[in-house]
Parts: sequence; C-alpha cells; structure tokens
Amino acid sequence: MPPGTLPPVEVRELRVVFTPSGRTGTVSEGTTALDAARQLGVDLDSVCGGRGICGRCQVIPSLGTFDKWAITARADALSPPGATEAAYGGHRPLDAGSRLGCQARICADVVVDVPPDSQLHGPVVRKTVDVGDIALDPLATLHVVTVAPPTLDERRGLAQVLIDGVADEWGVHLAGIVPGALAGLHASVAAGPPDDAGGRLVTVAVRWSGADPGARSGMVTAVWPGVVTAALGVAVDIGSTTIAGHLTDLHSGEVLASAGRMNPQIRLGEDLMSRVSYVMMNPGGARELTALVRDSLAALITELCAEAGAEPDAVLELVLVGNPIMMHIALGIDPTPLGQAPFTLATDAAVELDGWAMDLPCPSARVYVAPAIAGHVGADTAAAVLAGGPHRDDAVTLLVDVGTNAEIVLGSADGLWAASSPTGPAFEGAQISCGQRATPGAIERVRIDPATWAPRIRVIGCDLWSDEPGFAEAVERQVAAGSRSAAAGVTGICGSGIIEVIAEMYLAGVLSSDGVISAPPREGSRAARVISDGRTSSYVLYEPPAGVDGPTITITQNDVRAIQLAKAALRAGIDLLCEHAGIASPHRVQLAGAFGAHIDPVRAMVLGLIGDCDPSEVRSVGNAAGTGAVRALLSGSQRAEMEQVVRGIRKIETATEPRFQELFVAAMALPHATAANPLLASAVDLPARRGTSAVGSDSGEMHPPLRRRRTGRRR
Repeated sequence: MPPGTLPPVEVRELRVVFTPSGRTGTVSEGTTALDAARQLGVDLDSVCGGRGICGRCQVIPSLGTFDKWAITARADALSPPGATEAAYGGHRPLDAGSRLGCQARICADVVVDVPPDSQLHGPVVRKTVDVGDIALDPLATLHVVTVAPPTLDERRGLAQVLIDGVADEWGVHLAGIVPGALAGLHASVAAGPPDDAGGRLVTVAVRWSGADPGARSGMVTAVWPGVVTAALGVAVDIGSTTIAGHLTDLHSGEVLASAGRMNPQIRLGEDLMSRVSYVMMNPGGARELTALVRDSLAALITELCAEAGAEPDAVLELVLVGNPIMMHIALGIDPTPLGQAPFTLATDAAVELDGWAMDLPCPSARVYVAPAIAGHVGADTAAAVLAGGPHRDDAVTLLVDVGTNAEIVLGSADGLWAASSPTGPAFEGAQISCGQRATPGAIERVRIDPATWAPRIRVIGCDLWSDEPGFAEAVERQVAAGSRSAAAGVTGICGSGIIEVIAEMYLAGVLSSDGVISAPPREGSRAARVISDGRTSSYVLYEPPAGVDGPTITITQNDVRAIQLAKAALRAGIDLLCEHAGIASPHRVQLAGAFGAHIDPVRAMVLGLIGDCDPSEVRSVGNAAGTGAVRALLSGSQRAEMEQVVRGIRKIETATEPRFQELFVAAMALPHATAANPLLASAVDLPARRGTSAVGSDSGEMHPPLRRRRTGRRR
C-alpha cells in the first residue's frame, strides 16, 4: 500500500427481510430501508424522492428472534432517528415505533414490516355479508322509561328505581345493573329531559342471557339521557391475514357498514405457527400480539361507527370469530399449547366478557367469542357451518374454507366431520415467484389456447380481457384508480389466478399430470411461451407491451410444485373425511372465504382441489365465517344452534392419521393419481394422461406409493 493512503473500508453485507411480502436479501450496511425495498422489489410507497417530506414510506422495525429467517433483530438494527425525522410534519403522522424508510439506515440484520398504508397497492379486503332469512332475536334491547323525581321518603336506590320503572312500563323484570353502568347513572338521569311531573326520560340498555328466550335473565348495561334508538352490534372475523367487521342494527338486522384491515400481527409472523414460535422465543410476545389485535379491533370498531355516523358507545354487542390461535391471542390466553400435539384448547366453549376488559371503545358492549371445534378448527369454522347449514340438509355437503390452514367440514343432518389441512400460504400468493395478494393489478383470471399456448388474462381493477381492444390502457387507468399510484399495470398473480393458470396449463398440455412443465419447443407459436431455466422450464404468462413498464409474469416449475403441495394437503384432508364418513363424494360443495368466492369451480376440479362432482353443485358461499358471526350477533337462538352443532362435530386430526400421507401423495397428481373424474370430463375436455414421473422430481421413475396405489387399489 503506498505511503499516506488509508486501507479500504470493508462494507458489511446485511440480511433484511420485509413482511408481509416475505421478500429477503442482502444489502450493504448503511442502505436506507426505502432503497433496500426497491432493490428487493418490495411494494413501498414514496412520492417525495426520499426527502423525508411525504411520510408515505413509513416502516416498522420488528424486534426479536425470528427462527424462520435465522435473524435476531435488535433495537439498533436501524440507525437512530435523525434531524429529518425529528422535524417531520407531513400529512400522515409518524406513529410511535414507525420510521421513515428513506431515513432509517440498516445497521444490522433486520426484519422490517411495511404496513398497508405504506404499500403502493393497498390490499383489497373483499368481504361482504348476506345473512339471509333469520328471525331477529337480539340479546341487547333498548327501553325508554321515565324515572320519577326523587323524594326524601324514597328508600330505594336510583338503580332500583330505574329497574322498577322498566318493570312498570315494559312488563320486563330485570335481575340488576352491571357495575359499569352505575358510575354515570346519576348524571344520565339528571340530564334526561323532564316530563310534566318532574320525572326524567332516559333510555336503558338491557343485555339478556340464556338460550331459551322465555327464560332469559336481563341486566342493565347502560343508561343514556333522553331517547336513544340506535342499538348497534359488531361482528368481526379475526383472520390471520385480514380482520373484517360488520356494524349492524340489532333491531332491524340491517348491516350499516362493513370494513376490513390487514392483521397487524403479520409483521411478527406470516402464518399462525410462526406467531406461536414468536411467543415461544420472545418474552412478552403473547402480550404484544394481544395488544396488536385489540388495537386493531378498537380501530375497526371506531372506523365502522364513523362510517355509519354513530358513536362507539352505542355498540352493545360484539361477536368475535376466528381460528383458535387468533381467539386465544385476542382473549389474552397463551397460544403455545396449540403449536404442538395434542393441540389442546384452553376452552372449546363460547366465552363472554365485557368490552372494556379488552380495551375496546364500547364500554357497554358484551363480547361473545364463538365456540371452537378443535385445536385447529375454530370459531370461524363454527360460524361458517352456521351460515352454510350442512347440518340442516339431508344431502351430504362439503364446506371448505381455503386459507393458510384449510378448514374442512363434511356431512349432513345425519352428522358432521371436520378437519384442518396445512395448505400453507401458496394460495394467497406467497411462495409463488410472481405471487401477490388480491390487489389492483393482480391477475385473477386466465385462459390458455391449447393450439398456440397463448394466454388471455384479466386483472383485479379492470373488466377487460387482455385480448380485448384497449386492455393495456384500461389496466393503467382503472388499476391506478384503485391504488394510490400515479400509474399501474399488471403487477403479479393472486390466488384465484394461480389456480386458473395451473389448471389451464394442464388442459392446454403445457403441464403433465405430474405437474412437469414441457420442455421449450424449438419452433412454432408455442416456442415463445415456454422458456428454459436450466434443468426446468417456465411458462410466460404475461409480458408488458413495448413501451410499458412492468414485470414479466412467469410460472416456474417451483411455482407449480408449491401449488401441488398445497392442493394435495387440502385434497387429502377431504378424502380422509370422506373415508371416515363412509361416502365416495359429496353431493354439493360450498367454497367459503374471500378466496373461495373467486375460485372458478371447474378449474378447481381440474387442479384436483376438490373431488369429482357436478360443477353446478359447486358454489361460493362468500365470507361464510362473517355471515355466521352476523347471524349470531342478531339472534340468541342462532348462537344456541351453533353451540349445539359444534358439540356434535367429529374432529379428524390429519397430523396423526396414518392414511393422510398416502392420500397426500396420490393427490399430488393433476387432477389426481387414481380417482376418476367422469363428471368433470363431461364439463371440460381433459387431456390424456401423460408422464407418470415421480411427483416432486423430473425423472421418469414412478413414485413407489403411486405404484402401490395403482396395483393394489382398495375396493
């Protein structure tokens, strides 16, 4: 080294993981979080060019041990806030714990969460509710009464005067008044408008308990001055990915507002088991997860009430449904026993508590947490059963809620069986090379020409197919309107699109029945659609037109394998329930959840997601968990029905069933290695089976379990 020169400074390469996308990579020490996001293709917004002015690039550092990525993130993983962040005063406030991504520099291995408000393409929470025809039977009622003026001779307390007034005017005999309603009792009565005799007009909220409407006991839960007519309730489905709620008028049954938001726990774990692991590895992790979900619930309730022009204290009933881990966390119960066999619930019964006990902005509300079926089949499935009603029908029905864990219920009025299959996040776009959540610009529909292998696509936010005139312009215009970006196009592929493209690739001959992508043709129109990746091939689904920025969307061999593994887990669980129920196949299929609402039934059958049945008997039941939650909100009788049905469901544990692995291997093939599909064949032209290579490899050797199934099939 020449005299007077300094030795070169070694720049460390550091690992960074962005959630909820799961994008991970290495960046040089000192790189800003915004630049790191851009390098790794993470959806992080910014409109001021990194000047720390707009506040659109806010991120949240996640601290603790993350076994999934072998990272222990400390508080000093990002540079401390500087003068720019201290002086920041943009339109979007900088929340506690949040950092400006353009100012925070990476100093050590770190996990960084990009909240929904910082994503360029905000998540589309497509959850609606239609409760159908039910008899209204609310457990919270309002009663307007006149409280007589006090006298020196009155020996009763004001609470008893109020209770007696309800009995005199309404013929309703109450058991008492809850302590929370006593604090403001005098003030409410004093503020009530007077009548001619000097009494005060007030409205009393009563909460009833008991399954039998004729033998219920009532307690006063709130007292307001004057006449109050709004008795409101909120039904919430706490999913691992999204939290969706519906504000409802308890007296009319009208849904006044619906809203959804991303579950903030995602930044501490994409799936349920990673969140349980977070609790195990981080002291205080359970309290942190509980605080996150309760804060989100409080914000959701406030948002719903604001949309309907109501006050949160008018909410008298709250029904919560969700998977067992989410329900344990929301209630402040340690979820770690659900992370390992025998997956023991703290309780499988319904739980009731006061809203204030969960730090919710509705102190007069009574919270009802629906019952669970088993360790991995929770209150959301119980609510979906209530909405779908397989227990009310003589025909055998299969109810499937497809998610990171797929919940499956099979049966009829003669009995129900339930199971949970670990499908993983592939159906939600994770683990897929171009996968994404259902946001504007995501491919959701696919058709492939068998002769040319040329695809047609349709994306969220645009009603045109790609071969229709004006598609590119419409995508730019309509998708941009659905996001906060100035321009947008085709950005990736979501769950329903993934199912369709794999099914269409099989129907067109791009895929063999074992899920192997064909080798690239040397010439012809098909040659441009399949490209070589070395040992494997990929299918080119979409290329942006000349002059249009955007990614080329391809389906790789690894993408196909990820979907095969996910669908095989689901199909094996279905087949296992059919064996236990002693039936060959269900008469009808109900696909639940926001994802199930957008699945094409025929393509789902081509993929082998569900068994052979009449495609006309496969239908979406929408957000069945949310619908069931609203039904339970509006009717005490519906709650009693749900609790009774849940007690009779027989749970099959796939993790300990010897047959599950054999069924799983057979279900890896498209549509299936052994099952016949005559009903599907009548609806679509299935290709001749070709290539029975081992599922999971590209060799021509048949997988031993497949060979045994074909030579020694059970009768």
